[in-house]
Amino acid sequence: MRRTASPFSLILLGLGTFLLVLAPLLAWYVKPRAAVNPVDIDTTAVYTGRGSVFDTGKIETVPDQRITVTQRVRGNVAASERSGNAVWDVITTVDTDESLPAADPHDALDFNPHRWVLDRRTTKPVHCCGETPRIEGEAYLKFPFDVQKRSYQWWDNTLGDTVVLKYRGTKKVQGYTGYRFTGSVPPTKAGTRLVPGSIVDQPGRPQVLAEEWYANHGVELVVDQRTGRVIYAQTGPKRTLRAPGADKDAAVLLDAEKISFTTATQREAVRQAEKDSGRLRMVGETLPVVAVVAGSVLALAGGLLVARGRKEEDRPDSTGTTDSPQPVLTK
Repeated sequence: MRRTASPFSLILLGLGTFLLVLAPLLAWYVKPRAAVNPVDIDTTAVYTGRGSVFDTGKIETVPDQRITVTQRVRGNVAASERSGNAVWDVITTVDTDESLPAADPHDALDFNPHRWVLDRRTTKPVHCCGETPRIEGEAYLKFPFDVQKRSYQWWDNTLGDTVVLKYRGTKKVQGYTGYRFTGSVPPTKAGTRLVPGSIVDQPGRPQVLAEEWYANHGVELVVDQRTGRVIYAQTGPKRTLRAPGADKDAAVLLDAEKISFTTATQREAVRQAEKDSGRLRMVGETLPVVAVVAGSVLALAGGLLVARGRKEEDRPDSTGTTDSPQPVLTK
């Protein structure tokens, strides 16, 4: 009777082949579908620093004030599901100690609600779903997945335009390494505001449509490479008023050399980045490598066992004949 390969060897060979096929599927199919921006996001980032702010009660700029910027991002799940994109509603408030704590964010020194709509996979802006303003560029509240060592067009919502942030190497935040990007904004006219004429050195006019100018001493962002999550942010905004057509600032609304993530915000951002990055690394790197190694070993072992079984089938017995049945001569 002829012998066949053992079931065990066939199982090893089949399992090894399956793992070898699974490895590229994990890296090239599953990972890209796992790297998507969430629709149910609910995060709060807090920045603090010191600077000058315009006191509307005193009608003058007051120096050396503690400034707190709070940025809350909440996903609009219903709008996201309808559009197929990530729809994030953002509220940014600027406060001094006098306006904190505020029962209503509208009571803040500055209150700015807006909506960012982005492609869930590429993070590129999408213009739909009540987006305000029309956001452009490659990055804003986060960067794309798999951040590259190059410059990015980052959206500055106060400027209402993009700013080039250049790659400046790596930096550790709370012990976690990210990519560092920096940039700045020269004085730029950003809009107009109706104010009493006395604020812009025109006391004879009760109301003036003053020019609002914006600059930034320096923007620094540290970003997780895999997820694009911002784990540290620092900004130096300066907002001033000028009389129409003037070339000099008449009043300073806000001027801070450095406002940056609080320690608590840094730690939470790093925690989320480690968790999300670990998942992507598991699907895109660890599991494919394990599948290739394990699949190779199992396929090789199964193949050897199958080959040895076939060799034993063809080996002659002690009488010099094979196991093959011989014809029997009968009378």
